[in-house]
Amino acid sequence: MKLHYAQNSRAVRVAWMLEELELSYEVEKYSLGAPEMRSSEYATLHPLGRVPVLEDGAVTLFESGAIVQYLLARYGNGRFVPEVASPNFPLYLQWLHYAEGMIMPPVNIIVVETILLPPDRRNEVNVKRARKLLTNMLAALEAHMTDRAYLANEFSGADVITGHATMISRDLGVDFTTFPALSAYVDRLLQRPALQKAMVL
Repeated sequence: MKLHYAQNSRAVRVAWMLEELELSYEVEKYSLGAPEMRSSEYATLHPLGRVPVLEDGAVTLFESGAIVQYLLARYGNGRFVPEVASPNFPLYLQWLHYAEGMIMPPVNIIVVETILLPPDRRNEVNVKRARKLLTNMLAALEAHMTDRAYLANEFSGADVITGHATMISRDLGVDFTTFPALSAYVDRLLQRPALQKAMVL
């Protein structure tokens, strides 16, 4: 199994899941925007020239959420996914998909406008709008996390995806002083050895 990986990217989610599952894997490391990711050869792995990509024999996947679901279904043996009959299962599904549906769209705007674009092309109106939207998305998550340690009550793949998105939000300077449950949640996740390893491959 090979993971195409860059630090500070969604590839961290996949590495984190691999580490939690204690799976053996090879890492192909890139810098974000590296020329080799724009090559015709790499395009056969990811048509947009991005990470993560997971190669597992004849299987190649390039969406972090899909990769995490694949790893859990194929190698999880019931770990990190609630039983379908459990009341935690719908929570798991909802919060597994919350990151890409709600948190990451404004995060992407903030990253583009404050990091990727040169200063003369940045739009502060876009940044303010995205920060306000992101704060609203996180407020809903804060309400959910007020009385629980993990999104589906026990650590699951949902925490790998949406927990990672929450960490990114804090790293981007969102004011977490009004989100005590999320602050504690992120700190709790950062104590996991699997995540610590995944962040510095």
